[in-house]
Amino acid sequence: MVFEKILIVGFGTMAQAMVKGWLAAGIEASRFAIYHPRLTEAPHGMTLHNRWPQEDFDAVLLAVKPQALSAIASELEPLVGPDTALISVLAGAELASLGNHFPRAAGIVRIMPNLACALGKSPNALVEAGLDAAQREEIGILAKALGSAEWLADETQFDLVTALAGSGPAFVYRFIDALAAAGAQLGLDRAQADRLAVAMVEGASCLAAASTHSPGDLANLVASPGGMTRKGLDVLDHDHALEEILEQCLRATRDRGAEMAKAARDQG
Repeated sequence: MVFEKILIVGFGTMAQAMVKGWLAAGIEASRFAIYHPRLTEAPHGMTLHNRWPQEDFDAVLLAVKPQALSAIASELEPLVGPDTALISVLAGAELASLGNHFPRAAGIVRIMPNLACALGKSPNALVEAGLDAAQREEIGILAKALGSAEWLADETQFDLVTALAGSGPAFVYRFIDALAAAGAQLGLDRAQADRLAVAMVEGASCLAAASTHSPGDLANLVASPGGMTRKGLDVLDHDHALEEILEQCLRATRDRGAEMAKAARDQG
């Protein structure tokens, strides 16, 4: 085992979801310690540090808010030496910027899960610099415990993958909410419409994951020529309206990542 001791710096929503997923996958809580100056108790018996620990770690998971990187880096850097890998979930913080803040790190990896990692269902994008083969394999194991490991050869694609797989759940939730709202507008009880929409998306997602057909083909399989579903698809497909709005959505999300990366470079 390469990473026997992992320090988690910051313990917000994403870090909590990742820990929940790792523990559910059978990874021992004893491998993790948390640094958080205001937390009063660590979950699952993990070690909690309210001050910077005076010990060595095999890896540091950096999970603070991106805008806090510069403020915390100088205090954290002594813990990220040549025997410690840095794992970052910070949106917009590129490998080069992280390398400037942590020049002695034994490799740096960016990982972008989504909150479904708590259920072991997150697609996880990864890109790295300086990891050795054993470290890369261990990172892959940790990522797969949260869902999957999608290694990117080119960091320039990281913001786009983040927009699709990391921010994507928010867009799906908005779609579910809009679908239920439309049902309510047409006469369904809103609470019932919410339940139906959530259950439908859960089933459709499971079927898409298990099917050998592409999502586009599955849509056509559901829609009989001249039937009810086809009439609804005709609305979504007209002038590629749905594709165009989602392209705008992903572009705006990706471009915000680029803006955040520039701000991180300027600070570093």
